[in-house]
Amino acid sequence: VCCVTRRSRGRNYDTELQRCRPEAAPVEFGDYHPLKPIMVTDTKTRRGARKGSTSSSSSSSSSAPADPLSSMLDGTDPLSMFASEAPTISHSASTGVDLGRKRREKEEEAVGQDFEPWSSKRGEILARFTTTEKLSINLFMGSDKGKAPSPGSAVSEKVRTRLEELDDLEEGSQRELLNLSQQDYANRIEELNQSLKEAWASDQKVKALKIVIQCSKLLSDTSVIQFYPSKFVLITDILDTFGRLVYDRIWTMCSDPRPLPESFTVDDVNDTAKETCLNWFFKIASIRELLPRLYVEAAILKCNRFLNKSGIQETLPRLTAMIRGIGDPLVAAYTRAYLCRVGMEVAPQLKDSLNRNFFDLLGTFRQISGESVQNQLVQQRVEVPEYLTLYSPAINWILQCIAYRAPEPLLTEMMERCKKLGNNALLLNSVMRAFRPEFVAARATDFIGMIKDCDEAGFPKHLLFGSLGRSLACADPPESERLTILNEAWKVVTKVRSPQDYINCAEIWMEFTCRHFTKREVNTILADIIKHMTPDRAFEDAYPQLQSVIRKILTYLHDFSVLFAMERFLPFLDMFQKDSVRVEVCRSIMEVFIKHQVEHTRDPVILNDICRVCSCYIPVSFGRDFEQQLSFCVEARATFCNLEPVLVQLIHTVNQLAMETSRVMRGSHSRKTAAFVRACAAYSFITIPSLSSIFSRLSLYLLSGQVALANQCLSQADAFLKAAVSILPEVPRSISVEGKLRSSESFLLDFINNFLATLLVVPDHPEHGVLYLVRGLLNMVQDYTWEDNSDAKVRVYVSALPLLAAMSQETYLYSIPKVDSNETLYGGDPKFLSEINKLSETLIGQILDHLKTLGRDESTRRQGALAFSLFGVLLAHGDLRNNKLSQLAINLWNLSHKHGYCETRVSVRTLEYIKHQALQPDMSHLTDTVQRLALQSRT
Repeated sequence: VCCVTRRSRGRNYDTELQRCRPEAAPVEFGDYHPLKPIMVTDTKTRRGARKGSTSSSSSSSSSAPADPLSSMLDGTDPLSMFASEAPTISHSASTGVDLGRKRREKEEEAVGQDFEPWSSKRGEILARFTTTEKLSINLFMGSDKGKAPSPGSAVSEKVRTRLEELDDLEEGSQRELLNLSQQDYANRIEELNQSLKEAWASDQKVKALKIVIQCSKLLSDTSVIQFYPSKFVLITDILDTFGRLVYDRIWTMCSDPRPLPESFTVDDVNDTAKETCLNWFFKIASIRELLPRLYVEAAILKCNRFLNKSGIQETLPRLTAMIRGIGDPLVAAYTRAYLCRVGMEVAPQLKDSLNRNFFDLLGTFRQISGESVQNQLVQQRVEVPEYLTLYSPAINWILQCIAYRAPEPLLTEMMERCKKLGNNALLLNSVMRAFRPEFVAARATDFIGMIKDCDEAGFPKHLLFGSLGRSLACADPPESERLTILNEAWKVVTKVRSPQDYINCAEIWMEFTCRHFTKREVNTILADIIKHMTPDRAFEDAYPQLQSVIRKILTYLHDFSVLFAMERFLPFLDMFQKDSVRVEVCRSIMEVFIKHQVEHTRDPVILNDICRVCSCYIPVSFGRDFEQQLSFCVEARATFCNLEPVLVQLIHTVNQLAMETSRVMRGSHSRKTAAFVRACAAYSFITIPSLSSIFSRLSLYLLSGQVALANQCLSQADAFLKAAVSILPEVPRSISVEGKLRSSESFLLDFINNFLATLLVVPDHPEHGVLYLVRGLLNMVQDYTWEDNSDAKVRVYVSALPLLAAMSQETYLYSIPKVDSNETLYGGDPKFLSEINKLSETLIGQILDHLKTLGRDESTRRQGALAFSLFGVLLAHGDLRNNKLSQLAINLWNLSHKHGYCETRVSVRTLEYIKHQALQPDMSHLTDTVQRLALQSRT
């Protein structure tokens, strides 16, 4: 094997940088621009049309006879236009797309910034409605039927193909995937979304429609009912994408020769755009099943603007009525939610249809107690309260649309309807969350009475009081009713048995208490929280809510003599026993203290409690007195020796202090400042071992070593880097991240790559031999116990080869001012290059042996990925004029493509890069290499 560094090509980094910079080219207005999409136009003269007119239909051949369906019906039926969708689009199409985007943004603003968009709810729904059950999905596999007929094909064949396409919309080639996890399901949906975009971009409109129809069908499946709201979110993303694509396409057809005005009318739309728009509605009308037909038409509802003035106004009631044909009440509720979503986007002024949707939804509540739904719940072992919560996102959204800028009497009407339904808790909860807080606060007492009359079994009352509390945190109820409201609410909250449910509700009502009452009531609430959250250390699972309680108290109570006089405040703080959380809480308290404690205080109670609270590092600045700053850090380390986050912050502060000293001295230290930065390095070197987190120690050893190098403290930098290498064997194979065990491999690889990048500028120690730090790191990597079936060790070897290649250059890619790297120390010494060559040979041999092992183990995917990585290193750093090295690169390329796992797009771009490089005078030898690199199709 020819070593890579002995044959590494010489690098002139400045020249390479100049080559990478884009060439400046003036572009006049109206000229072609590379960022504009390339549009291919194929127009034919339609038989019987006026001379000079053009058709949007593309013909397979200019000599082919006219399509009988097109000529007889003038192209207005769905059969004739099914595959003829290539309208003439001029260079202004891209302008139309930009205008379309701006127009959408303006229309979204039509509902105002105070309307919470659907996008803000997606994440919450996906996180809340999860399942461990296995899911299934039917994936669209595509069909050759959607391909355009070949030139010269008969008319009958063309017509037959179109008929088959139409029939195949709902019966396309499918593949059912079973036993999917929730994440797998989400990934498959995203694949379908990407397939939709790719099909559209490649002008496969039939395929795109098939994907949308099949995705819509998935919304009729409630076999894993707990996951249904999340499924709705994922699939309606695809519908939204489809709706935008169709609308923007028709919009661009109207932008020639001039862009369509934002407030366009039907008269501004040309016949071609109208014809294409009508064609889409004909296609959707051909869908046999009700649910996909509803969803897909709703997705392109906005396109009615191109056909007639009242299209949307007429279509919304029709679609609303069609939803009544859906038997499953949950499926119907979310269909209504989607229609309201689209309706608010395209016609927010049409509130009648929104109201009709809601009233129809109320009529379906009786189905929940019906035999069909009850049997389904028994079969899936789902309790009624859990089932009812599945409706929440849909009902909340519908009510939000109805309540948006609605007059106050509408809330009264909604409350009366709730009473007629027996104070349905689910509906009542959504009403309180949808209407303006001022309206709800004014009727708080009435709502409490309705909550009392609700059935506890269907929807827990503490959730209702939580929703009421959110409104009262934003708006004030009548002053005479406030104490009664708090007492009535707390009677329910304090009886909640689940600690998590309790603290979720208590957190909400703490703000109401702080806003309107004294320290006595706040102290009572704190005592109740301690009582509920202390048993079984329940507070450990509720730190975010407990932190929120603290923030609300600090928002309203700024008098620390009052705050610390509360008997239960400090015991409440004692529940924050996780160091990182405790540090954050105490920092919040100190920030408020510093902000509001304008006058100096000598109150011993306050001073004592502040000292007790202050278990976090408070940033202190002594200006240019760096020695005083370092002394403070020494004292702080002794004070907070048990708080790891504080120690980490102190080390960062001291490193920053050293760099600030270097900046002040402009990199040229005096004897005094040199001694000071060495003292900073000693501080960090002493402090880092006291940290329990292995990754904190690793990163701080490396960072402190880099700081020492920047300050010309070579022996200190050497000690930091050696210490980092020495603790690598202590890295565990798994670490806890947010309470879940995860492999530490990725963290370790990130650290090693950073470490390797630093080693380029670290000079060798005169007493330890050539490349001793590089060898030490690789020896630790060799001895480390990696995970089974892991390529991590060999990937480190691959990452080390570019470092060795960079070390063999006459001039290094980067350096540190006033620090002599190995390029200066060795100056291209043959013995130094020989050591690099030997180490490179060893690494390449290890990598090739591992590739052979993967081949024997039939781990072909991993083998291909690793081979391609090594090929990239040889291409970037090796001198491929050497025949053996060139042959090795070709063999690695073939191995990476052997089993079809290499991504074709990456391979094509790599070949283009090599061809581009071959045009350089000193890289012409690559011409022969690239001719021997072939793309292989997937198996």
